[in-house]
Amino acid sequence: MRLIIKPTYDDCSLWAANYVAYKIKSFRPTAKKPFVLGLPTGSSPMGMYRELIKMYREGKLSFENVVTFGMDEYVGLDASHPQSYHHYMQENFFKHINIPKANIHIPNGMTKDFTAECNHYENLIKQYGKVHLFVGGVGEDGHIAFNEPGSSLSSRTRIKTLTHSTIKANSRFFENDVTKVPTRAITVGVGTIMDADEVMILATGAKKAKALHQAVEGSINHLWTVSILQMHQHGIIVCDDEATAELRPETVRYFKEVEDGKFSK
Repeated sequence: MRLIIKPTYDDCSLWAANYVAYKIKSFRPTAKKPFVLGLPTGSSPMGMYRELIKMYREGKLSFENVVTFGMDEYVGLDASHPQSYHHYMQENFFKHINIPKANIHIPNGMTKDFTAECNHYENLIKQYGKVHLFVGGVGEDGHIAFNEPGSSLSSRTRIKTLTHSTIKANSRFFENDVTKVPTRAITVGVGTIMDADEVMILATGAKKAKALHQAVEGSINHLWTVSILQMHQHGIIVCDDEATAELRPETVRYFKEVEDGKFSK
């Protein structure tokens, strides 16, 4: 595991965006061999998306041959709903870059057949071979995507009931009214994420400190699904100084020393 520790959220966002851009450009994608990118929603990746949009506008990066897979979608929200993840991705990223509409994939929260939708999503990823880089955030309780505490560490795309803590955290997007937050979502599984060539998790702010501690220093535990990243051959966590509050000083020092002189943009 690589732990990238930066001073601020903005520094983390820039590093993550530069890494995504580096992976896309070094892959040299074509229409027949696209770069497959898994993408999250929420507040954590907003800065990264702003930086990627800036790169595109400056002519430094193209998404023409990039295929994306969203991590999740609320059950019961159609694509036009202002709090759906279809809408989030369109407004905060896709409409600002040159990605073809056909290359964008997000679960359908309005499906009448959840099993078929989930199986279709898994098979669609397989049709492209694999996800080359899966980017994600982490919840305060250590969940990745909507794989809440207790989720199987080998799980695949499926329906999940959201915990009260997740609903409460996400209520900030629903006028701070927990009754307006959907209680279920379609989410990629932990196993789905782990199948990617690389996984990069964004963890910023003091509220993510306990989750980061569990991810880095804790045991691999289905109550902290982010901890499975310890088993990935190419796992990266990008965090700010605030998020390291519960890590041991020697752990922080070690990872800062290890990364000194490496990919530092």
